[in-house]
Amino acid sequence: MRGRVLTALGITSVLVVAPGLAQGRARTLKLATLIPSGSFWDRSLREMAADWEEASGGEVILRIYPGGVAGDDGDMVRKVRIGQLQAATVTVAGLTEIDPAFALFEVPMFFDSYEELFHVIEQLQPEFEARLEDKGSKLLHWAHGGWIHFFTTEPVEDLAAFRERRVFVWAGNDRMTALWRKHGFEPVPLAATDVLVGLETGLFHTFPSTPIASLSLQWFRSAPYMIDLGLAPLVGATIVDLESWRAIDPAYRSQLEAASEQAGIVMAAEIPGEEQTAIVAMESAA
Repeated sequence: MRGRVLTALGITSVLVVAPGLAQGRARTLKLATLIPSGSFWDRSLREMAADWEEASGGEVILRIYPGGVAGDDGDMVRKVRIGQLQAATVTVAGLTEIDPAFALFEVPMFFDSYEELFHVIEQLQPEFEARLEDKGSKLLHWAHGGWIHFFTTEPVEDLAAFRERRVFVWAGNDRMTALWRKHGFEPVPLAATDVLVGLETGLFHTFPSTPIASLSLQWFRSAPYMIDLGLAPLVGATIVDLESWRAIDPAYRSQLEAASEQAGIVMAAEIPGEEQTAIVAMESAA
């Protein structure tokens, strides 16, 4: 394990656009996300939004609401379904609410490297695209949040000590909560937006997260010890509701799709370096 490093549950990105776009009219789409404001993910999404506006001649405006102001992943998926949001950026936790096949990315120790992860995604992309389309969504790009580690409020030297500490789990993920209990742990289901409060009040003592998000959200200050064992990559995606996508003027769609794909390429290329930078920054702050 490594002391004085932070990580954050994160984040990655899923876009869903609601029905009702009329061709030939300027339209604002609201995109909510857990992504911290000012982070490199946030910058990538805002660059994509600027590209959308330019490519459509100002007819498609993407307004971004970062930092979990609309709730966690589950909240955002539900709000998109009922039309309160036109878009959402979510991690695999939100993706599995759309289709359980995305739980592949939650399997601990399944992936050994970014190279392996990117290869698997490339090979399985047609299958994931088909599954999302069956649920009424179009995949625009993947988004990556870094490698998940456990972060703790106190040093943990062995499994017995780890088992004594309460563990954060995503609220609503009953399968994962039951799994933790089955193996003798004490899970504490909470919304991702309540992580900091939970740490500060002692509701739990450890949580799975990535270094980049933890640094951005400052969770590492309350849980400065990182177990040096990567569990799984934090994967997200940007998707668009098919009905809304098809309502956008066809003359713009290919350019909007290209801008979205470019945002995903940038995130994939930058994530390993951003992760190491975050770890160094957390160690320096210790």
